[in-house]
Amino acid sequence: MSMRVKELMNIGQAQLEKCGVADAAIDSKQLYCFLMHVPNSKLILEYQRTIDDAQCDEYFKLLDRRSAGEPLQYIVGFQEFMGLTFRVNPSVLIPRMDTEVLVENAVSIVNEGKFGGEELPVKHKKDYEVLDVGCGSGAIGISIAKLGKRVKVTCSDISKDALTVAEKNASLNGVGKDIEFKSGDLLEPFKGHFKKRKFDMIVSNPPYIRSDVIPTLQREIKEHEPILALDGGPDGLDQYRRLIPDVADHLNKEGIVMLEIGYDQMDAVKGLFKADERFENVMGLQDLAGRDRVVFATLAGKKKK
Repeated sequence: MSMRVKELMNIGQAQLEKCGVADAAIDSKQLYCFLMHVPNSKLILEYQRTIDDAQCDEYFKLLDRRSAGEPLQYIVGFQEFMGLTFRVNPSVLIPRMDTEVLVENAVSIVNEGKFGGEELPVKHKKDYEVLDVGCGSGAIGISIAKLGKRVKVTCSDISKDALTVAEKNASLNGVGKDIEFKSGDLLEPFKGHFKKRKFDMIVSNPPYIRSDVIPTLQREIKEHEPILALDGGPDGLDQYRRLIPDVADHLNKEGIVMLEIGYDQMDAVKGLFKADERFENVMGLQDLAGRDRVVFATLAGKKKK
């Protein structure tokens, strides 16, 4: 049956609310905009329009997918991050606003020599070579390449499917020719027989959710997003313990490392850096909600023998 758009979206909202979708009103509208290729800003002009049976059927198919817990971003195929558009699918995590504080400060370091609004504790370099470890969709590295000045970015991931998404996102955002992509586990792609590849800054958003917490997450996350990119082991710190000891060997003089962390992991991750005398200037940063979000450290002037 044909139906007016306003009535259609009201039915959609009611169905999503019944299925426990938190943003039912927003999602019902977003699904319509996606289906009909209508900009959000012009949606109100659609309300009195009548759409035919076939279009109603297609809308309800999308609605059923969202009602079953499939994330809206995977259905429509994209997510906004740092003012840029990123394609997403179930092989990559959906970029989240929490991660923007890491990117904003990486760009601030590159462009202004500041971290957390303060002058860097090390010399600001003219050019930066940046590595994004475990890049997923490429949201971190691509945003740095797009917004940073005089920066060269490399992105790596153990998942080849994720790298395929990241490469497409680099092209989508106009930096496809400016980013190098490498496949491998953490820093393995940069370990040579005679020489390790080094960078001025290494950034990463490792898996940090405790294994026993995974089953308690929203179904959109636990049933649809890649567990490999979520599960950080019994205490959420498995990947930090693997990554941090290797990072020093891949940093140039006074190199910088910044890692995203869980809200309750600041002391533990700081402790991993402080236990290694190759690091100094270990600091933390909170996100806009006041939650611990980033740990920063620099390569010490005197390396451990």
